[in-house]
Amino acid sequence: MNQSAFISPHITGLLANRYQLKQLIGSGGMGEVFLADDILLGGTPVAVKFLTQTFINEKMQQDFAREAMLSATLSQKSLHIVRAYDYGVSAEGKPFYVMEYLNGKSLKDLLPIPLSKFLTLTRQICLGLQCAHRGINIDGRVYPLVHRDIKPANILVIPDPILGKLIKILDFGIAKFINYANTISTSKGFNGTLPYCSPEQLEGGEIDSRSDIYSLGVMMFEMLTGAKPWQPETDLFGAWYKAHHFEQPRTIAKVSPQLKLPEQLNNLIMACLAKAPGDRPQNIAEILQVLDSLEKSSCQSLPTHLASTYNPKFAVEAEMSPLLKANFAKLTWPKNKPIQEIVFPQLLDTPQGNLAALWLMLAKQEIKQRVLCQRYNHFIFITSPHPMLLWITLLYDREVGPKWLPCYLDMQNPQNQQLVYSLAEYGRYPLICFTLEAPHSCTNVLSSHIAHTQRQRLKLWIEQSKSLPTFNQALLSKNLLKQQYKQMQSRILQHLDSKPQVVAANSI
Repeated sequence: MNQSAFISPHITGLLANRYQLKQLIGSGGMGEVFLADDILLGGTPVAVKFLTQTFINEKMQQDFAREAMLSATLSQKSLHIVRAYDYGVSAEGKPFYVMEYLNGKSLKDLLPIPLSKFLTLTRQICLGLQCAHRGINIDGRVYPLVHRDIKPANILVIPDPILGKLIKILDFGIAKFINYANTISTSKGFNGTLPYCSPEQLEGGEIDSRSDIYSLGVMMFEMLTGAKPWQPETDLFGAWYKAHHFEQPRTIAKVSPQLKLPEQLNNLIMACLAKAPGDRPQNIAEILQVLDSLEKSSCQSLPTHLASTYNPKFAVEAEMSPLLKANFAKLTWPKNKPIQEIVFPQLLDTPQGNLAALWLMLAKQEIKQRVLCQRYNHFIFITSPHPMLLWITLLYDREVGPKWLPCYLDMQNPQNQQLVYSLAEYGRYPLICFTLEAPHSCTNVLSSHIAHTQRQRLKLWIEQSKSLPTFNQALLSKNLLKQQYKQMQSRILQHLDSKPQVVAANSI
């Protein structure tokens, strides 16, 4: 196709009065993907996928719209599925949908992958697949999905300030609902990519989530070795049909003898490649259980971007001024807050100016245990679909265990912007501890230091938040942040366990 001929109608105008197309960045069997600027969001980069001219008929338009709907719905539940948020038809009659622009690399271009990265990436792929397999609600009933085209080319790996590498599953164009009577054209007949298809998928009949598990097994084999489990004589359907139905896969040890895989991982991959669905892991949860066990046994540390923010001296703080101490001593628990174990942020008006603080209520015994805990903090920010900040504070002792103190801040709230500005300017914040037992008094004030790099990011995020249009999608962003938070907790703990415990506390 002539690229210039395709986009020329949009060069002088906006697609849907909103998206300025810039350049072709990808193409596949059904469509082309263009980089564009979302003018409504101040020129934010987005990806616009058009249905190829060849396929513009009613049936394919239905499939295309369905793909957009699935991505939009599933991405609200999983961070690991590409997010779609607009659909339409251009003035020239070409259906399109708009996705988040992800500046990363296809997994197929990164093969083979070291074992340490393999575990992290595969776990994320599984979480995204698990979300699809759990299904979506249609007319009050939940229908599971099968992706049917799991392969490295449909997995995008993008840099991420929290996870190091973030996985996004692409292309739900041939995904199939299970037990849904109104499933449209893509549900019957053979669909997929031959080297990754399960035996039952090649038959074109009914399949379930175990078919995706087979494809995942092929992909895991390829991620570690750079090769596929079979080497048929040709790439024709008949050769792959024979391989998937009748030929045993090669062993990883034979393809890559230099790899020293844990037996548990080798057995998992080979089980996924079983010919009969009943001989494979029966759901993604079983695979995640094995991966989690392997991650714990390998004692992986945090990614370098997190390790660089850790300072073993973070808990050794300068003494607070007498005026500041006296100010804290006068504080009382807010009447509008419940008497229970909670944490919330609040600006304090002190002689030294506005100060962001965390107020928390704990049992007396726990406060006593936490006084000498390590203190760690980290901040996570997302701009879409709504600017939201997660402020994480962790009080940690190897014997006592972790005490997580997460706070979610809507960054289009001016008061929250002031809170974050105070954090960035002052570089530390107090944790004001009130007792759960009466008279609920303030017994201790701890202090947590914020790394210089994080303070710089906070200032940048404030400016970004001020420039974005107003949306009512705070809950969706909060749910996405909760996913990231859950994923990074074990890594933070592993990281802290690998460092010497240097502790001190300010208390009144």
